[in-house]
Amino acid sequence: MIPTLIFILVLLLAVGLFYFKVRTISQEIKLGKPIEINDNKLRRWKLMAKVAIGQSKMVTRPVAAIMHIFVYVGFVIVNIEMLEILIDGIFGTHRFFSFTGGLYPVLISSFEIFGIAVMLGCIVFLSRRNIIRVKRFWSSEMKLWPRSDANIILITELFLMSAILIMNASDGILQMRHNFHYAAVGSFLLSGLIQPLFSGLSDGTLVSLERFCWWFHIVGVLAFLNYIPYSKHFHVFLSFLNVYYSKLDPQGKMAHMPSITKEIKMMLSGNVKYNAAGGDEDIGQFGSRDCRDFTWKVLMDAYTCTECGRCTSSCPANLTGKKLSPRKIVMDMRDRLEYIGKNVRKHGIEFTDDKSLLDVVTAEELWACTTCNACATECPVTIDPVAMIIEMRRYMVMEKAAAPAELNAIFSNIENNGAPWQYSNEDRLLWAKDLEVNIH
Repeated sequence: MIPTLIFILVLLLAVGLFYFKVRTISQEIKLGKPIEINDNKLRRWKLMAKVAIGQSKMVTRPVAAIMHIFVYVGFVIVNIEMLEILIDGIFGTHRFFSFTGGLYPVLISSFEIFGIAVMLGCIVFLSRRNIIRVKRFWSSEMKLWPRSDANIILITELFLMSAILIMNASDGILQMRHNFHYAAVGSFLLSGLIQPLFSGLSDGTLVSLERFCWWFHIVGVLAFLNYIPYSKHFHVFLSFLNVYYSKLDPQGKMAHMPSITKEIKMMLSGNVKYNAAGGDEDIGQFGSRDCRDFTWKVLMDAYTCTECGRCTSSCPANLTGKKLSPRKIVMDMRDRLEYIGKNVRKHGIEFTDDKSLLDVVTAEELWACTTCNACATECPVTIDPVAMIIEMRRYMVMEKAAAPAELNAIFSNIENNGAPWQYSNEDRLLWAKDLEVNIH
């Protein structure tokens, strides 16, 4: 009875803490500007099935793709066993699903196979990060915490999978010894291979080992659940939503500014209106200076980032030595949003400070972007760093007149000459004056 009560309390505490953290993140995402995304629902469901579930964007890098599928699919399937553990913990039973008879050992053996696949994937990923040191995992923005975060998750998964195998091995030995609490349910494929390691232990030691691994696994999974929202691995949950709500327009198509669209339509129609005060209608701020100036979808992008670095490793500006790193911009967005959210909860929705996202993301980074969309193409969870960059550029140009000198010259030429060149309309064909070129 006491272990059951302890289990229920631990379960309720873990679920409660997870709920409150997720609600906090949801509130922070909602600090963004509203945007309606209700179009093409069928297409969105297909995209989510293909990209988020089918991992279609991972296959461009085969080794990482195969190992990620091992970890992703294996961890999901292995934790189906969590349902049995939950039932056993709440009702004090042992291997509740053993009533399935001969099917039960097959199920547990298949879980063990997937568990080994998870362990293999974790070992390969740890090697790539810490021994081979793949360049994109050691970029300047990948400081101590981002690197440690990935290692913590991978090592934790290794321990959790190991606990299942040891638990099953101990259980199997106790079954063969006809221990009263461990009724025979059949042998398991892989844990049976390691039973000789524990066969010399006494019944009491084996029971303690089996119970320790059982508690270690369930408490570890619940701790893992509550760690994820603080980690880049929150994409485990958010990637499905993020892909569903991703942009369906062709890559490179820039979002219109509603205020500008409205002004142009009024000018073309000749229906220019003024507000009651007699001045021009307030059209608000151009572009985005800080997190709350972006839409909630852009803020969701920031929380969905896996920090895999595929965007940065494919960025031509970064590859040629420029300061731009799309991953860093997304990470900066998330860090700034967390800071704002914390202070909004503390001081209220009107919280402001004298800083902004543009104090972290430099003009050099923003103007290095060629808007080629290589980053958006590579992202396995359809994050669009270019949209963030364009919005910050708009603010710098249209609110602060802080464009580079080359662009300011182009803007001036367009305003004065109707073209980006420095020649007037009357002079633009002078290049052909002494050439035998027929100009119509």
